[in-house]
Amino acid sequence: MINRLDSIDWSSMSHAYGPAIDVPVWLREMGSADPDIREKAFSGFYSAAHHQGDVYTCTTASLPFLFAMADDPVAPGRVSVIGLLLSIGREAVSRCDGIYFGPDGTESASYADSAAVMREHADDFVRYAADPDPLVRRAAIEGLGLFLDDGDRAVEILRGRLLATSGILERLLVIRTMADLALRLPTARTAATAWLDTLAGDTAASADIRLAALVHRARCAPQDIGDDVVPTAIDLLREITPAPKSGTGDAECQSGSGGCACAPAAEPATAQDVPPQIAAAFDDLDRHNRVHAPTTSLLRTFHTVLDARVPERAALLAEQLCSPDPATRYDAIRMARDLISTWRGDHTGLVMLLANNCLLPEDPYTATAAAESLGSLTPVSDPAREALASHVAAQRTMHGPDVWATPRPLLRRAHQEAVMALARLGDPRALPDLLTALDGDTDAWRAVQVAGRLGPAAGELVPRLSQHLARIDFSEEWPQMSAGALVSALAELGDPAAVPAITGAVTAAVRHEQWRTAALALESLASFGTAAASAVETVRPLAEADDLGLRAAATAALWELERDPENAVPRLNDLLDSYRHNVATDALGRIGPPAASALPRLRKSVAVDDPWTRVHAAAALWEIGGEAEVPRVMQALLAAWDKNDATSNHVLACLNRMGSAAAPALPRIRAELSLPRRGGRFKSITCDEELQNTCRTIMARLT
Repeated sequence: MINRLDSIDWSSMSHAYGPAIDVPVWLREMGSADPDIREKAFSGFYSAAHHQGDVYTCTTASLPFLFAMADDPVAPGRVSVIGLLLSIGREAVSRCDGIYFGPDGTESASYADSAAVMREHADDFVRYAADPDPLVRRAAIEGLGLFLDDGDRAVEILRGRLLATSGILERLLVIRTMADLALRLPTARTAATAWLDTLAGDTAASADIRLAALVHRARCAPQDIGDDVVPTAIDLLREITPAPKSGTGDAECQSGSGGCACAPAAEPATAQDVPPQIAAAFDDLDRHNRVHAPTTSLLRTFHTVLDARVPERAALLAEQLCSPDPATRYDAIRMARDLISTWRGDHTGLVMLLANNCLLPEDPYTATAAAESLGSLTPVSDPAREALASHVAAQRTMHGPDVWATPRPLLRRAHQEAVMALARLGDPRALPDLLTALDGDTDAWRAVQVAGRLGPAAGELVPRLSQHLARIDFSEEWPQMSAGALVSALAELGDPAAVPAITGAVTAAVRHEQWRTAALALESLASFGTAAASAVETVRPLAEADDLGLRAAATAALWELERDPENAVPRLNDLLDSYRHNVATDALGRIGPPAASALPRLRKSVAVDDPWTRVHAAAALWEIGGEAEVPRVMQALLAAWDKNDATSNHVLACLNRMGSAAAPALPRIRAELSLPRRGGRFKSITCDEELQNTCRTIMARLT
């Protein structure tokens, strides 16, 4: 079969990067005895012929050759080949009924063609699923639910597979595949769900098998989940979860390095010549993708199935976070974070469990994840404030005042995350560690991220942040410290003592043509208003800059620094026709009635299709035109909100400024508060909590 590769005109076939001329080379090398060559071949094939899950003409043409390799019992890459076939088939079957276009822009039949080939080879997957090699079986089982079209036969084969194997991973795969089959084939649903029901209720079966059957039965019909399903799952989870060894308590979470038993043996080394922020982002990605407990995948599926049943999910998470097994607790942290960040409600119970059960000094690996999650949940994490402060104080007492910079990576990261979470709550007890970071320059970039939240400590923070800003080399593409983060922190602190440093950053950024950084620094200067008037001579020439973003930022800043509408309004009006029109519109709104010459343009802008343009224009229209513009403003704000929920924070901020004139929006505000799922810009906790607070403020004023 492989010898026939040269008989196919691969050059005429599309793939992710043009003609598929490399595909036959990769197919040959997939069978190489050299593992490095095999790995490179699979990587090349995935990148070009199965890029991000897509299926191309060359992908379909490759299937016979892939099946030939999968049929060879001594092929060195056989398991990987079957996994590749399964991945291609999964995408093809799920998308074969739609209309798709290839890289050349023409309509593609690749998904339908590949799905047809996979179904023709369904019996091959039946054979693979019964192979003597357990790795081959695991790679193939999912195909029984995807490619067999005879529902009764597929159910019987899967039943047989469960009886034929004792391996827990394989048995869980069989159960999941039975649910996949029920969801794909209506003719198999009755028999498949009945089998899952029987298995879930079989007291002679092991608890993990029963839990899997219960979860996947619920997945088949979420609307039929009864009140007993979650309590039953909790009971089974307790039966599955190992209790700590006698006399050790949580001792298995302890090690000589102060690590958790579920932690990796060593944290990844920091890459050389890479900005620490970038290296940390990749380290975080690696940590977030780890799975520590065997039940985690199943429980994630269960939470997805339960979806909006927040009380039931909270009860399940409480059990997970109280588990005696450290791996189960660790994996529950991310699930709890996802629930709290997605759904509104009182999450105090879960927040306190994250703090009390996971923020443990003897387990820095888990404490890192808990503190990081609490930091991301601000302001909902406020009930954990005292637990965070106690944790930070205990670490400083136990390991010394310089624990922020300890050479022990797990301990250092756990402490830093707790300090940052505390700082995000505006708690001054985070200050000593931030000063340690800024003075010693160990992971100072982390301290900069949260320093702006400690406004009362501006007298101590601003000089240090200004010094860091002055040391930045703007000629570097990736400086070790972000100038943008520094000027943002200084602006948030609001101390005019920062103005000279920010002014210097503007000059340096412009000198090195760092236009975006310069614009951000100008926005920071503008936040000080006339207190930054000393920067006018630096800012004024930039209002004539060729770079439009820089020009818009400088023009808006000039108004804030000079408060001269005769100079600012004509410049801002000129920017209304540019892609930076929203910056100009906002500045005109801040000028207010003296910007009346912009009213005709703004009245046109509130009628455009783009919701963001409408919101910015409507807010400016209200600030400039006042009561006379209420009908236009209200219609534009509510229309934009309905069209794009991401505008809601901006809409509500304007409605709040409108006072009693916002009364027509009350029905929409009530409707927003009745929604269970978080909304607002980015659908983040911060934006959603701000949105809800503004809604309640407006309602209290008007009702």
